[in-house]
Amino acid sequence: MRAVLSVLVAWVSLVGGGTAWSASSAPAREGAELRVGAVSAVAPGVGYREFSLKGRHGPAHGHLLTVDLRERRVSVDLLYPGTVAARSGISQLADRRGAVGGVNGDFFNIAEQQHPGVEATGAPVGPAVAGGRSLKAAVPYGQRFGPDTPRGVSTEDVLAVGTDRVARLDRLRLDGVVRAGEDELELSGFNQYALPVGGVGAYTADWGSASRLRATCGTDNDRGAPCSRTTYEVTVRGGRVTAVSRRPGRGPVPRGTVVLVGREGGARDLSRLEVGEEVDVVRRLRSREGGALRCALGGFPILRDGRALRGLDAVTGAVRTAAGVGGHGHRLYLLALDGRAAYRSGLTLAELAATMRDLGAEDAFNLDGGGSSTLVTRDPHGGRAAVRNHPSGGAERAVANGIGVFVR
Repeated sequence: MRAVLSVLVAWVSLVGGGTAWSASSAPAREGAELRVGAVSAVAPGVGYREFSLKGRHGPAHGHLLTVDLRERRVSVDLLYPGTVAARSGISQLADRRGAVGGVNGDFFNIAEQQHPGVEATGAPVGPAVAGGRSLKAAVPYGQRFGPDTPRGVSTEDVLAVGTDRVARLDRLRLDGVVRAGEDELELSGFNQYALPVGGVGAYTADWGSASRLRATCGTDNDRGAPCSRTTYEVTVRGGRVTAVSRRPGRGPVPRGTVVLVGREGGARDLSRLEVGEEVDVVRRLRSREGGALRCALGGFPILRDGRALRGLDAVTGAVRTAAGVGGHGHRLYLLALDGRAAYRSGLTLAELAATMRDLGAEDAFNLDGGGSSTLVTRDPHGGRAAVRNHPSGGAERAVANGIGVFVR
């Protein structure tokens, strides 16, 4: 009997993150009461619960996954449609990969009204790592999509999980060069929908089939600025230039091929490369915190070491998605607010940070919200993923990526 009780205690601690969660309440901010429902087990190490509170603009209702990364059967990885410049619903991505739960992820290039004739790529803003492999780097800060961000954040900010199974906030910066003979050119972009003015970007098979023209539109400070008139594209296969063009192309990039796109000064530098010339393209994402990563995705931090970042918007309410880290990196909190009409006023960023803290997070990271906010769970023994919140647009939106939870 003692052994059975020990197993039951371990199971409750696993899904509840070591906290007594049933019918509890805590203050999310002064004058607000956070009411948290009882946990239900999704799988060993993964629990689901709902919560409610009254925010500045009215009642809010939320859905929460807790993930115990100390449970060896549990893992976390990026959910994405197989290429960077593509979109899919989180439920479809979870079904395809066999995830038992997940939420939507980074903000993404969803529309291009300011650039007639230029297609939106669907690509995310920040860096992305999936299965330990780097997929893309961050766009310039002025090219981001999403709400106003607090001071000091960057499009290079990520929520990451290392190969050591510890979650953390980090920054990923692109290190890359293009070498041709004795010449060396800095690489300033990697599979991203916007390049810095004067820069050169590398596009691989992971980019997808979307046009690379969008990468030369806007500026570092204004994503709506006109597209550059000075562009150049170089195709490199097997270490040699195989084709050149004065305009960025579209269509899939074959495996083993790198397409270099330059604008302004970067275009002039690329135009000196000739067909048949030997070229070496080197690229990697460098972690500020160090250590190998299993997965990472963009957004921006709202809570560090239990303290909300300065300058968080305390006025604008919205349906939101967030991820939190607790237990010194061994516990992950995945949150999506409900978008039903009664709750659509949502929470401000300041309220979201306070809510994540009161749910147990030490650090928290804001992800894409509004019509993108989606949280799903799936029976690990079969069946299809179910959307647990109500998307504010009335139906699940196709998004660029998300966080998936897996159980062996």
